[in-house]
Amino acid sequence: MPKRKTKARRPVRKKTRKNPSSGGKLPKDAVTRMVVLRAREGQDLLLEAELHALIGPSRKEEGCLTFDLHGSVDQPGSYLLHEVWASREAHSAHTHTPHFLRWDARKDALLTSRDGTFWKQIA
Repeated sequence: MPKRKTKARRPVRKKTRKNPSSGGKLPKDAVTRMVVLRAREGQDLLLEAELHALIGPSRKEEGCLTFDLHGSVDQPGSYLLHEVWASREAHSAHTHTPHFLRWDARKDALLTSRDGTFWKQIA
């Protein structure tokens, strides 16, 4: 019986994103967005769930380099969103997505404060 020819398999390439925490240089127009959020009393679990719902869809957006959620060690109910976008325009596009608009409609009932700032890598 003759041997069957097998096709050589090409390795599967995974979509990779630049990891700013690795110490690498970001693209020239990249911006980092830091947002500190504090939950209303009794709303911390719901706030955390709403923030978790933003992570997956936001990370899949074109222009999203990093989208990470941190919880405060010292202040329960306080969260930090650390976002890195390829450009200010990429972040602006993010604010028009269905998952962001859903969050935007719900956030006021969950938060006592929100402070967001943009940053540029300088070294």
